[in-house]
Amino acid sequence: MSTAPLGLGEGHFPARAPQRLRVSFEFFPPRTDAMEKTLWEAVTRLTPLGPTFFSVTYGAGGSTRQRTHDTVVRLKAETGIDPAAHLTCVAATRGEIDEVAQAYWDAGIRHVVALRGDPPSGMGGKYSAHPGGYANAADLVAGLRKIAPFQISVAAYPEKHPDSPDATADLDNLKRKVDAGADRCITQFFFEVDDFLGFRDRAAAAGVHVPIVPGIMPVSNFQAVNRIAGLCGSKVPGWLASLFDGLDDDIETRRMIAATVAGDLCRRLQSEGVEQFHFYTLNRADLTFAICHLLGVRPRRSPS
Repeated sequence: MSTAPLGLGEGHFPARAPQRLRVSFEFFPPRTDAMEKTLWEAVTRLTPLGPTFFSVTYGAGGSTRQRTHDTVVRLKAETGIDPAAHLTCVAATRGEIDEVAQAYWDAGIRHVVALRGDPPSGMGGKYSAHPGGYANAADLVAGLRKIAPFQISVAAYPEKHPDSPDATADLDNLKRKVDAGADRCITQFFFEVDDFLGFRDRAAAAGVHVPIVPGIMPVSNFQAVNRIAGLCGSKVPGWLASLFDGLDDDIETRRMIAATVAGDLCRRLQSEGVEQFHFYTLNRADLTFAICHLLGVRPRRSPS
């Protein structure tokens, strides 16, 4: 059955309904002054929505380690929203990773997103564990549990991680991460509702009983997202490609379509009992803010 977007209407988007959903937002550490400005503009716009947490990514091979640390510490200090720092197994020994984790705890950071990580060459490269390092995300989760009582999130793949031989092996790996102590699973982005629902059912049947939070990627640059999807194992349905056909030079129309598509995806998931969404913002607030608005997630008003 097709899950292409339906029409907009009051019955589809609960604009006046009380806020029921919880949202969280992902950022990446800025590399330039201009990117820094864009990031904090996005943070300023999204903070009033009262997210459950902000997460900050960790570059391939730990290439943004210090910038990740600086960003999460500043987020905590300036927004009052709990930040979650990404931490990977790549290009570091256990001792080095443990030191980073301890530094987060000492800085008041209580939430870590524990990941195997991409190879230093980036997504699509061949991964190999660092000698003396954590072998995989499950080992990292277990290691973090020995350091401090972190809240720990891990990655989940509704359409299978590209390095997994099959969906069963991928689900077994997720179960190992949860058994090691993960509190929450956040999915890779996807575009078909049934892919998430089927995965959620299979995970529950396999004994994964922690929350599985859908990761939402608003698509404004279709070519870029199509390229990323090919590297991370997410499929791009034909109906989505057709919606962006002929709009390469029409950014405003692309943005309107992106908000409608992602809002409809979230609304469908909400009707299936999903109450929390994690947005991959790409350090920009406009689309994420619009989608949250469609879903009834509005800035919190101070009592008069």
